[in-house]
Parts: sequence; structure tokens; C-alpha cells
Amino acid sequence: MLCARRLRGLGPPAAAVWRGRAGPGGLGAGRRAREVSTSWSPVGAAFNVKPQGRRLDLFGERRGLFGVPELSAPEGFRIAQENALRKADLLVERVCSMPPGPQTVLIFDELSDSLCRVADLADFVKIAHPEPAFREAAEEACRSIGTMVEKLNTNVELYQSLQKLLADKKLVESLDPETRRVAELFMFDFEISGIHLDKEKRKRAVDLNVKILDLSNTFLVGTNFPNKVEKHLLPEHIHRNFVVTGNHIIIDGLHAEAPDDLVREAAYKIFLYPNAGQLKCLEELLSHRDLLAKLVGYSTYSHRALQGTIAKNPETVMQFLEKLSDRLSERTIKDFEMIRRMKMKLNPQNSELMPWDPPYYSGVIRAERYNIEPSLYCPFFSLGACMEGLNILFTKLLGITLYAEQPAKGEVWCEDVRKLAVVHESEGLLGYIYCDFFQRADKPHQDCHFTIRGGRLKEDGDYQLPVVVLMLNLPHSSRNSPTLLTPGMMENLFHEMGHAMHSMLGRTRYQHVTGTRCPTDFAEVPSILMEYFANDYRVVTQFARHYRTGQSLPKSMVSRLCESKKVCAAADMQLQVFYATLDQIYHGKHPLRTSTTDILRETQEKFYGLPYVPNTAWQLRFSHLVGYGAKYYSYLMSRAVASMVWKECFQQDPFNRAAGERYRREMLAHGGGKEPMLMVQGMLQKCPSMDDFVSALVSDLDPDFETFLMDSE
Repeated sequence: MLCARRLRGLGPPAAAVWRGRAGPGGLGAGRRAREVSTSWSPVGAAFNVKPQGRRLDLFGERRGLFGVPELSAPEGFRIAQENALRKADLLVERVCSMPPGPQTVLIFDELSDSLCRVADLADFVKIAHPEPAFREAAEEACRSIGTMVEKLNTNVELYQSLQKLLADKKLVESLDPETRRVAELFMFDFEISGIHLDKEKRKRAVDLNVKILDLSNTFLVGTNFPNKVEKHLLPEHIHRNFVVTGNHIIIDGLHAEAPDDLVREAAYKIFLYPNAGQLKCLEELLSHRDLLAKLVGYSTYSHRALQGTIAKNPETVMQFLEKLSDRLSERTIKDFEMIRRMKMKLNPQNSELMPWDPPYYSGVIRAERYNIEPSLYCPFFSLGACMEGLNILFTKLLGITLYAEQPAKGEVWCEDVRKLAVVHESEGLLGYIYCDFFQRADKPHQDCHFTIRGGRLKEDGDYQLPVVVLMLNLPHSSRNSPTLLTPGMMENLFHEMGHAMHSMLGRTRYQHVTGTRCPTDFAEVPSILMEYFANDYRVVTQFARHYRTGQSLPKSMVSRLCESKKVCAAADMQLQVFYATLDQIYHGKHPLRTSTTDILRETQEKFYGLPYVPNTAWQLRFSHLVGYGAKYYSYLMSRAVASMVWKECFQQDPFNRAAGERYRREMLAHGGGKEPMLMVQGMLQKCPSMDDFVSALVSDLDPDFETFLMDSE
């Protein structure tokens, strides 16, 4: 309850931070730190040169990770966690001994902040720091803070201090909307832990939560576990596509892009072959989630998980998915027919379309129709140019400039991490973004956003500035060229920077609802909206220049790239509808009427259309069931909202400052401190229906006739 919500699967945005008394440019936030710094430099150039080493800085003071003095060495995590635990004890004592009022919510938020800024910073360090000693110390800090959170979640006196506030109708009416919402969110987090139950049921809720955590971790590991078969069971000519150890072949994925149909078929059937232990783990996980939901007063786990979201309940989610499936149906059939024809052309002996075919053959169709070989685009997308493009966009839309700032010694965990100051033309420094963009050994292969410190209004009136990390896996520059991005990498950069701007511009009073700490089906809206900007020629032409010649990327190349993404896009979206529906059924009414595999088969046939393959169990590889249980639909709904915002507010002019300011005011500024649908209504200036959301998604699939005209000239 008290460590704020995190975005998982987008990457694990954490949330956290430290108040360390840093010098200029460190994390010592507040009004005094917002003056213009002479150490700032243009952002584009900073990303197209190698970082300068600090060999001469032999005697400089070592600042510590993120400017936190204690974290100049791994042992500092122990000091940081001890300080946080001591402070937590004092805050608990204080809030339990005072009369209820607005101050109650402020202290709860400060309690949450004191734990989060250690736990969430540690959450990032334990997976990203190159030194084992730092990773291990961070892991221990996470465990220590986690134990404290469990203790607080079962502290009846703490719960009652909040309950007294919310039970007093006159007091509740006197609270401003954001304070009331934050108080209700804290209460919701308490009650889903079962603290409002009698002692016996409360213990049962705690036990179920522990068991669910264990099952989740076990299931997650199992989703990636390779399968193996004896060598002689596979034709010899495909052995070279897999790892061979002794007499066995190891299959560690679906090999979806392999040109050989037999390789994809073998990988699909072997990798998805059901594992009895993993099957039992999934069944227990779903069953325990259902038991916990019922214990704390919900009819299903899905009803519990969707509280406070745009959708609000599973009935609305299913209405959205069914309407979308109906609207996609004809387009999906046409996509499958097009894929089938391509398969027949390349493999006339075996033209039946199977689930392992669409990713490969749709890629073949895209390449044949649009000539979008990434190497043609990369020279126009140097990392420095892309960062300058983001800078131009944010300046025109929001009055914000990104400046590179030299980090202090020990402030970053790898010398190629860049630090950006986010500066508003009139408000000054808004926060910091640490850019961990480059590949290195043992670094997780995922693009994600971590909140290291959430913004909040402090007791002294200063604003605690947000700090985030963006993690990508880009290639390093070479002797002859800067880092060059494929179109997909460029779009991912824009996507993750959308999360970062949400964190920078959320100006909530409470860190519990800062930036990306909002309902899952709203959290992806700012990042997906940035993809629309990344695919608009008027935006791309501002920065896409050949790194050698300075030539602009031709408009026809941008148009072809955008249109290529629509190839078989209905079938791709239909697949997401199938996954989201499966997730809803698994987290719906229990006991399930049949096995998870039978439900998979029925749902696949109804909501996807390609045949179920006997003796496979795709659900056992569905890792999002852990982090996105009952919420997998969120990406589709966020895309629908982003599509509507783009079309109604930015499509006519992607640099419209008035629309940018409205976007900040109505959507970004509130974090999770306002109901998501109210934010959407404020931006669109109307109340969208599920039909509106579905229409927005489907209209994105329509071809752009201007591209056809250009290609035919």
C-alpha cells in the first residue's frame, strides 16, 4: 500500500528518491535549485559524441548515485534503509496520535515517499548497476523495505487513523479533490490487503498475498524456461537454427522471424508444449487471486484490479473488446487471406495458415510492398538528431528545453549515462532525466522508464523535483559514425520520452500519484501519443538528416514507413484482443468452467481465427499475466485514447502550442491524482464512449491515399 504503484511491463518504472543535500544540479530540489545553470549544453551534440572520461578528477568529491551522498559505496544502501525505517516509525507514531484531517493524508504521503525513495531507487539499481556488490546491496534494501511495508499493511492503528478521516463526512467534504482521491487510494490499498477484516481473515489475506507473490515469481521464471527434445526427433537440416547440447536440442523461443516454415513450426510446438508444473502454478495463481478478491469483498479478481481505471469494471472491458473484435473481423479475414497468398507463393506445398506464420509472412509483405529496409533509414536517425528532434518538439509544444548536464563523480553507474536537465522557459528547472541508452553486458534487454524520485509539494513550500531513468539498448557509436537508430528504435525513444515527460510535468501535491503513478489503462497514453508525433513527417523533417551529407529524409520514405505499419495491422490487433479477452476470462468467475488450455482453445477460435495447435499451451508463456493480471486490455485502451487526442488536438498542427498547454494542463499535470476519464474528457472536451474508442483504433488502420499517389508517380 505505502510504496506507490509502479508501471510493470512497460519497464518497471519504480518511484523513489532521496532528499540528499546535493550541490547545484544534484537532487537537492526546490525553488533555489531552479536557476539556469552555466554547465548545461545543447542536447543533440551531447549524444553524438563519446562521454569525456574523468581521469583527471582524482581528488574530486564522490557524490554517490543520483547525487545521494550515502550511495557512493554499496554499504550506503544499509544506511539509507535504516534512515528510512527510522523516519517511517516516527511518522507512524505521529499520524496515529493526531486528530484526523488533511494533515493525515500529507503524513501518509510522506511515509510513502520516505520508503519509496529507497525501495524504488534500489529496484532500479538491483537490475541495472554493472557492479555485483551494488546490485546485491540494492536487493537487500528492497527486501528490508518490503518487510516494513508488509508490517505497515497490517498495522490496524495506522489503518484506523485514515479510516477516522474518511468516516467523517464533514471532514471529507472539506478536502480538495486531489487530497480526497489520495486518501481513498491509500484506503483502497489497505483494504485489498484485508486489514478491515477480523483477525482470522486478516491473517488469511496476508498468507494469500505471500503465496500469490511466490507463485507469481515462479510462474514468471517458467515463462522463459527453455524446452528440449532429443536431436533425432527433428530433421537434421534445421538443427543449426537451435542450440544443440549433446543429444538434445534446446528451444528457447518461438523463432517467429525464421524464414523456414519447419523451423517456426518446430519451435512453436516444442516451446509451447505444456509443462505440468507450470500449468499447476498458473492454476494456483489464478485460484489464489480469486480467493483474495472474494475475501476482501469483490466478486472476481478482475473487479478488484479494475477499480479506478478508465474502464472501471470487467463488463466495460469485455464490451470494448467484443465491439473491437466485431469491427476488426472483416479486415482480419482479409489480412489472413493476404498472408495465406504469400505463404502459398513461397511454399506451395504447405499453404495452410498456422499461428506461427503471420509474424514472418507479414514482414515479407511489408518489405516487398514498401522497401523499408532499416539500413536505408538509419543514417538519417543519429541519436543526437533524434534527441534534438525531441527537444524541438517539446520547445514548440510545451516551452520546454532539454539540456545536457555533466554528472558529478559517482553520480552515474556507467560512464556513458547522460544526464538531462528539463527546463521550462518561465518556470525554470522541472526535473532530471538520466539516459541509460547503450548496450552493455548483463543489462536487461528492455526499453523502460523508471521513476527514481516522484514529485511532491514539501512542507517548506518547495517542490521536490522528479527524477527518472530512461533505459534503452542502443548500439554504441563507431569510429566512423555516431549511434544510428532504426525506425523502430527511434519510435521507442519517443515512446519512452513520453513517459519521462509525464513524470516531469506531473505537478501533484502528493508523490503517491505523481507522474506515471496512475491507472494502467491511462499510463500508456502519453507514451503512445509520442509515437504519433514520431510518425508525422512535419515532426520528422525537423530533425531527420543524413549524418554525413545533411540531406533531409525524403517525405516519401516517411510515408512508406508509416503505411508499412498498417500491413496486417488488423490481424495484429485481433491477436491483442484475443490475449486481452483470455486475460479477462482467466481473472473472471471462478472456479473456471474448464481447464486453462480449453479456455485458450475456445477463445483463440472465437477471437483470433487461426486454429489452436493440439498439445500446446501458449498461456504458460503469457508472462504479462503476472504484472498485468486482468489489465492486459490497457494497451489497446491507451492507444484508443492517444489516437483520439492526436486526431482531435494535434493532427492538424503537431506544434500547436495552445493544444500542448491544454495537454499539459488537462492530462499530464495530474498524474494519478484525478480520475482518468475526467482527464480524457478535459482534453477532448467531450465524454468518449466505447464506440468512440473502437472507431479511433479501427480508423488508424485505414490506408493513406496520398502515399499511394506518391508511389504511383
